[in-house]
Amino acid sequence: MVLAEDSVLLREGLVGLLARFGHATVAAVGDAEELEAAVAEHRPDIVVTDVRMPPDHTDEGLRAAVRLRELRPDLPVLVLSQYVQRSYAAELLDSGDGTAVGYLLKDRIGQVEEFLDAVGRVAAGGTVVDPEVVRQLIRRRRDPLERLTAREREVLALIAEGHSNAEVSRRLHVTEAAVGKHIGNILMKLDLPPAQESHRRVLAVLAYLRG
Repeated sequence: MVLAEDSVLLREGLVGLLARFGHATVAAVGDAEELEAAVAEHRPDIVVTDVRMPPDHTDEGLRAAVRLRELRPDLPVLVLSQYVQRSYAAELLDSGDGTAVGYLLKDRIGQVEEFLDAVGRVAAGGTVVDPEVVRQLIRRRRDPLERLTAREREVLALIAEGHSNAEVSRRLHVTEAAVGKHIGNILMKLDLPPAQESHRRVLAVLAYLRG
């Protein structure tokens, strides 16, 4: 097994736990680059990885898992995270033939046995997905813009046209503070990943244009 987790304490704890139940960890790493290198070197029978890793702590681990499955579609991969990263989660679960893959939320694992059972099932070619992950991915299939209010759509349309917050404020006859609040709501409702504010605005515009 190759384990990827950027928290040293959690990583070492998982290595010890897995060893107690007969799972050998050939490499325990702390970032996505090391994860991909370890898999190439050891060709493990399963990868267990977190989502957020250095340097940006966004979705590096999950993106690495998707790349690994592209190179080796039968590689068992179990994602263990605190949140659902929808786009890459869908890619991961759609990779290969949809088998030997899992996505569990750390806070929803109630017992050690539940985690160990998931490891065994994924390694054996099964699929294990937290019900909350399923719920959020189903919701993702809908038009994300449906979640915006009429005013938020107006704000997003003006942003898409290249207007600044001040220009949006003047056109809609609202304060800049109100525009900022609308933009914050838009970014939250579109489930955009943590990033630079300017980058998130671009992603929001792309979502608007696709809609």
